[in-house]
Amino acid sequence: MSPVGLIAVFVVSLVLVMLSNASFPALIPTFQAEWRLSNTEAGWISGIYYAGYAAAVPFLVSLTDREDARSIYLYSTALSAISALAFALWAEGFWTAMALRALAGVSLAGTYMVGLKILTDRISGRLQSRAISLYTAHFAIGNSLSVLMAGEVTLLAGWSWAFGAAAAGSVIAFLLVFLTVGPSAQPRGQQKLRDILDVRPVVRNRPAFGYILGYAAHIWELFGFRNWIVVFLAFSISLQPDQTWGFNATQVATVVLLLGLPASVIGNELSLRFGRRRVITVIMLCSAALACTLGFTAALPFGFVVLLCGLYGLTVTGESASLTTGVIQNAEGSRKGATMALQSLLGFGVGAIAPLAFGVVLDLAGGTGEILAWGLAFGLLGLGAALGPLVLLRLTRQAPSPA
Repeated sequence: MSPVGLIAVFVVSLVLVMLSNASFPALIPTFQAEWRLSNTEAGWISGIYYAGYAAAVPFLVSLTDREDARSIYLYSTALSAISALAFALWAEGFWTAMALRALAGVSLAGTYMVGLKILTDRISGRLQSRAISLYTAHFAIGNSLSVLMAGEVTLLAGWSWAFGAAAAGSVIAFLLVFLTVGPSAQPRGQQKLRDILDVRPVVRNRPAFGYILGYAAHIWELFGFRNWIVVFLAFSISLQPDQTWGFNATQVATVVLLLGLPASVIGNELSLRFGRRRVITVIMLCSAALACTLGFTAALPFGFVVLLCGLYGLTVTGESASLTTGVIQNAEGSRKGATMALQSLLGFGVGAIAPLAFGVVLDLAGGTGEILAWGLAFGLLGLGAALGPLVLLRLTRQAPSPA
């Protein structure tokens, strides 16, 4: 298969697998009403998805340094379908939702970064950077379509059908990869499993580790935003019901989240031209400033709120592909899987905490009906984003800036 064809297969498969990604966060108001969840409990269920990912990703992605990544990808896609269907059939409250969303997170661990590993193993040179950019940008497409589908299908047929539709997407993704992508022709690694799981050499690789820590700061902000944007927009709409042009919160959130695709691709192109560290630093600092502002604007005219959310949607994803490219291109060849695994572990580990921390701040500051609570919660995301450039610049000075 040609490199372009391979990229097309995996970006489509990623979008299909991710149809269950935001099914719960997009429906938090529905589940809070039906299951009487607090904001903290909703944050737990949102965060456990990424905790499941973080728990499984060190093993699954590191294993690709020794085993064919295609097999890991297919098994994980099947698990994605099973977990979404099980949620549709059996989720009935906080604890069942926690268990099934954790399982869904494990399935993401074996698809998102493993799919990227397949691409970077089979594509090299300048095209590799653009393949990384396109692939990681489609995470935003999958996330935004997941929000839209969850909201629209729930309106038509109920939330269980939304999860059932997400399961169907994973089945299609499985068939697409199974039928079009053959096993890897590369010889399998001979390292012992204990050795490929050893992260100490990755930590000693300061340029790669700097990008990993920058990625963790990025994911803290991004996942907090993605998991609570629908609830924030619903709150803003409730303050001005006559000025929303007939759109509901999930529809507006979908458009905002879709901006992640061009933002990530353009950010990577700017990095190639002006220097990776410089572009990442500017984007993250702008994003942090917007985060510290956004929550306090809920009562302003809805058009302004949407505009600010759109700008934030651009900045919060603009450095994503650049950070991941920095990690991969500074990784040691024999430890690329282990390096990507540590990136995912730290990134999605803090990503699991971010939605929970956001919900805790909301509860402590008065709940989702208080503008101050939203301002403080978004400010917490901005604080994390502001730390990214500090560690990035300190640890990556010896790395080549363009890539």
